[in-house]
Amino acid sequence: MIKKLSAELLGTAWLVLGGCGSAVLAAGFPDLGIAFVGVSLAFGLTVLTMAFAIGHISGCHLNPAVTLGLWSAGKVPTADVLPYIVAQVIGATLGAFLIAAIATGKADFNLVQSGFAANGFGEHSPGGYSLQAALVCEVVLTFFFLMIILGATDERAPAGFAPIAIGLGLTLIHLISIPVTNTSVNPARSTSQAIFVGGWALQQLWLFWVAPIAGGVLAGITHRWLSARQ
Repeated sequence: MIKKLSAELLGTAWLVLGGCGSAVLAAGFPDLGIAFVGVSLAFGLTVLTMAFAIGHISGCHLNPAVTLGLWSAGKVPTADVLPYIVAQVIGATLGAFLIAAIATGKADFNLVQSGFAANGFGEHSPGGYSLQAALVCEVVLTFFFLMIILGATDERAPAGFAPIAIGLGLTLIHLISIPVTNTSVNPARSTSQAIFVGGWALQQLWLFWVAPIAGGVLAGITHRWLSARQ
């Protein structure tokens, strides 16, 4: 189990470093920034690369909503759920720490004022979207993310292609929802950034646990029903 948890910790750190790091360090770089499309691609690439790197060790969840979605689909033992989630949150926080260590090397960088790629709604949504819009967005997109994961990793799916489908799925999710919530679909990723921003980010963090987990669990139940043999 320690090797599985270590893999989850390192993989989630990579997800946050690559995804949130691209948003903090590269998205708004004058004239050359990667913008929303680049950040979306960065998040997808972190999952794609880690799925190949650690998928055979831990399953490469990197996300409490994924772990609970797989659990609700009957693919993860109950005893593994909490240790996986703890490892993911620690890994995400490590990733955020590394981003902060790099970003604060720029003299005029203000971590709190920058938003630090934290997730939010209302006045803290990039596009000013409401709580209701954020809730619907996060539930629905996490639902489809888990449907992609569960379908692509099913024993009846083409072997070897799951990381590509999952990585592209996460890229698409970010292309849709960065303007709405800065895209969570991952409570660990939301928690790590909120810890460093504090204030409003911690106050709004509840939504980015409740909505992704609800979407993930619903997907697990749905997949179990759809894939049941007659």
